[in-house]
Amino acid sequence: MMFRATSRHPALILDDVRGAQKMLSGVARVTALEGSRHLTELVGAPVHLKCENLQRTGSFKLRGAYVRISGLTPVERAAGVVAASAGNHAQGVALASSLLGVRSTVFMPVGAPLPKVAATQEYGAEVRLHGQVVDETLAAAQEYAERTGAVFIHPFDHPDIIAGQGTVGLEILEQCPEVRTIVVGIGGGGLAAGIAVAVKALRPDIRIVGVQAEGAAAYPPSLAAGRPVSLDAPVTMADGIKVGRPGDVPFAVIEELVDEVRTVTENELSSALLLCLERAKLVVEPAGASPVAALLSDPAAFRGPVVAVLSGGNVDPLLMQRVLRHGMSAAGRYLSLRLRLTDRPGALATLLAALTVADANVLDIGHVRTDPRLGLTEVEVDLHLETKGPRHCEEVEAALRAEGYRVIG
Repeated sequence: MMFRATSRHPALILDDVRGAQKMLSGVARVTALEGSRHLTELVGAPVHLKCENLQRTGSFKLRGAYVRISGLTPVERAAGVVAASAGNHAQGVALASSLLGVRSTVFMPVGAPLPKVAATQEYGAEVRLHGQVVDETLAAAQEYAERTGAVFIHPFDHPDIIAGQGTVGLEILEQCPEVRTIVVGIGGGGLAAGIAVAVKALRPDIRIVGVQAEGAAAYPPSLAAGRPVSLDAPVTMADGIKVGRPGDVPFAVIEELVDEVRTVTENELSSALLLCLERAKLVVEPAGASPVAALLSDPAAFRGPVVAVLSGGNVDPLLMQRVLRHGMSAAGRYLSLRLRLTDRPGALATLLAALTVADANVLDIGHVRTDPRLGLTEVEVDLHLETKGPRHCEEVEAALRAEGYRVIG
C-alpha cells in the first residue's frame, strides 16, 4: 500500500547533519554498502544494502544517542541520562553514555529479550525492568527523569537524535552517488527524517520511501490527518518499528520530505529476513528487513539504483527461529499436513518412505493414536516438512494422495 505525504516546513537543516557527522567520526562506523544480485534481478536495476545491522551495538541508534548526549551541558551530564527501550535504543544510549563518561539508567520492559538486557548492561547502563509494554516502560523512565533530574533521551523525537541518524544519508550519497531511490523503515521516524534532511538538501531528485509494518502503521493515518495520530494497539513482529504514534519533530520532516510511505505484511517481513540471511549472509532483525520486504512486495515500483537501509540486526534467537519458520512458510518452503492412516505395523515407515521419494525433508512429526475423532483402527499424523518452494509443496501433496493417503489439513 502507498500513502503520499503533504507539506510542512522541516525542523532541521543539512548543517545539523554535517555537524553530527564530524562529532561521530571515530565513534560510529561507516557501515558497508553491499550489492544484492538477487534483489537487483528482481527490481531490474542495481540494489544495494546499507548495513547498519553491522554498526556498533547492532543498529543505527548509537548515532543519534551519541549526538544527543554530546550536546548536554556539564550540569546535565552530571545529572546522568535515562532512556526507555526494548532493545536498540537502550544499547545505543548505554554505549554513547559510557564513551562520554555519563551515568545512564535504562528502563526496559519486563519481557525484554535477555540478550538485549545483558548487552545493555555490558555497555555500562543500569537496567531497570518495568512494565509489560513499552508505553509503561516509557512512563516509568519519564517519572524517573522528573524525580532525579536525569535527562530523558527520547528514541526519536529530538532534533539532535534526528541529526545523528541523518549521517546514514550522507554516507549513502558518498558510497553510491548514482542512487535514485532510498528505502528505509519507519517507526517513530527518526532515521527516515534524518536521511531525508541530508539527502533532499543535496539531491532533491532522489526518491525516499518509508516502510512500516502493516499492523503498526501510524504514519499513513497521521499523514492523512496532517498531524501525528496514535494507534490503539500496534501489533507486529518488528519491534524496532512498533511505535504507536509518530514523533512531532520527525513527523514534520517526513511530511515535507519523504516521498511516500508503504506498508508490508508479516509474511513479507519474514520472507525478507530469510532472504537477507540466505542470499546476503546478513543477520537482520524484522524491522531492519522492512525495506527489503517492500522491494519483494512490489519490485516494479522502485527506480534504481536503489539503496535499502538495513537498520538493525539485534534479533532474539528464539524470535529468529520463529521468524525463519514463518518466512519459509511464506516462501512456500514449509509445508504442514495432517493425514489419517490405518493403524498397523509399518504404516508410519511406509509414509516416511513416500516422503523420501517425494524429496521432502521431515522437520517434525506428531503421531496421535488416542483421540475421540479417530476410528478404532485409525491414527492421525501431523507432518511439518521442508520443501523447495510452492510448486514442490503441490507435488508432495499430490504424491501422497496418489499413494492413497487421506490429507485432512
